[in-house]
Amino acid sequence: MSLENMISQFEKRAESAAPIGGTLKFEVDGTGILINGTGDKNTVEASDGESDCTISLTAEVLQKLRDGDINPMMAVMGGQIKITGDMGLAMKVQSLMG
Repeated sequence: MSLENMISQFEKRAESAAPIGGTLKFEVDGTGILINGTGDKNTVEASDGESDCTISLTAEVLQKLRDGDINPMMAVMGGQIKITGDMGLAMKVQSLMG
């Protein structure tokens, strides 16, 4: 899955979701995708900037999450997903994945 494809998919979902109230970065295979939900809508961009919460995972795990083939909690507990920062923001990820 290309970076452009991942950003496009997040943009589609982020547009229709309520603002998440912070900045959330997905670090996918070392590449950052920053979702900024501090304004009146969520914006998505490729960025390795600072964020309130960072979720690190592989493109393969991200695809499985998106497709519902993996349980997010089990993936975190199994070490496939690493979360640092604001856990409250991490809990809002479902609104950006569905």
